[in-house]
Amino acid sequence: MRILRELLTKHRELLRFAVVGGISFLITTAITYVLKFTVLRTHPVTALIVGVLVATIFSYVANREWSFRTRGGRERAHEAALFFLISGIALGLNALPQWVSRYVLDLQEPHLTLLGQEVADFVSGMILGTLLGTLFRWWAFKKWVFPTEGARLETVSGSQSGDPDITGRKAA
Repeated sequence: MRILRELLTKHRELLRFAVVGGISFLITTAITYVLKFTVLRTHPVTALIVGVLVATIFSYVANREWSFRTRGGRERAHEAALFFLISGIALGLNALPQWVSRYVLDLQEPHLTLLGQEVADFVSGMILGTLLGTLFRWWAFKKWVFPTEGARLETVSGSQSGDPDITGRKAA
């Protein structure tokens, strides 16, 4: 039990990133399939892109305030711009496998049944695409968006109690 606790503590940031990613995956999946079976029936890749975009907005807030809450090193506007630039690249990586599945391998109706098409879309877009995008995001966020470990203290409100403020100085 102690070893598991140490492992979880050591990889807390990764686990939090995975939780945010899991929630983002659910957001992406829900929005993608609602759009795909309603207003974007003939544009499944566009439906996936919209789902990923909405999940990315959630992801920025959750990753900044929870997963990487002690990391920083950049001005917020610069940090946000890098986050969304990297997320845009990851969005392309996320959509690429489904685009290949649909338009290069032609895994769609009439060459497949509707069920076969949906399984191909799910595996290529939701599984492979999400995996590619997530691996890229994890690496890029730590390298460029939130590069400095310990740049932000865990609490900002501590300045009232004499605890260090966000700059690390004690309040008077």
